[in-house]
Amino acid sequence: MAIFLTAASRVIVQGMTGSEGTKHTTRMLASGTQVVGGVNPRKAGTTVTFPTGDVPVFGTVAEAVAETGADVSVVFVPPAFTKDAVIEAVDARVPLVVVITEGVPVADTAAFFAYAQDNGVRVIGPNCPGLISPGQSNVGIIPADITGPGRIGLVSKSGTLTYQMMYELRDLGFSTAIGIGGDPIIGTTHIDALAAFEEDPDTEAIVMIGEIGGDAEERAAAYIRDHVTKPVVGYVAGFTAPEGRTMGHAGAIVSGSSGTAQAKKEALEAAGVRVGKTPSETAALVRALLS
Repeated sequence: MAIFLTAASRVIVQGMTGSEGTKHTTRMLASGTQVVGGVNPRKAGTTVTFPTGDVPVFGTVAEAVAETGADVSVVFVPPAFTKDAVIEAVDARVPLVVVITEGVPVADTAAFFAYAQDNGVRVIGPNCPGLISPGQSNVGIIPADITGPGRIGLVSKSGTLTYQMMYELRDLGFSTAIGIGGDPIIGTTHIDALAAFEEDPDTEAIVMIGEIGGDAEERAAAYIRDHVTKPVVGYVAGFTAPEGRTMGHAGAIVSGSSGTAQAKKEALEAAGVRVGKTPSETAALVRALLS
């Protein structure tokens, strides 16, 4: 089992013909993802040849969905065009839209996320690595060869720490690993992923990676306390970050005592979450739970 993304998922790539889109579509196809089309109005009716075969290019998302039955779109378009790309996917009733683009204006994200919510569409990102259900499907930029399928669910604000945790626990494997992104406004939250992992019968333990800034981890801790019965292990990046400076992600900024790593760690531990001081220690806690 997996959450949000399975072997049956049919994926289109908005921006497939650009350099990043082409590169990562090649990787997604190589890992077994069903990429059934790309979208580029200027290249509609053409095909792109990949090592695994030709993929058609459509003029609109609606045409791609009508022709292919796609139920996932992954967005590799420049920041200035991301809002319109997501809204187009929502209008085409694509159930899951994964936004890889970095540097999307916060006002644009707020607008397209609200529009997606109103229309029942799940957005992951922006500024995220995407998600992978190992052995089934891979949407975004996560390397597919780090780990295989297994019993752990992973949700992380950080792309790099997503990869590291997958590597640390590669012998145990993952049901699904999701990078939700670290912008101030994101579509899918820790809580959304926690709820889905709680309902997934093949996810036995959950790893949650957060970072300084905001209160998402504190809200997730409250949710875990009240709604999650499976063991959760956490890690919070940013213990050594200086106050008042943005670190890595646009949302990772600490003001006074708000949003500190220590405050998040204490909130998670109060909810029964075991919190590691380093990624490796976090992996060791997971390993001990499942041994």
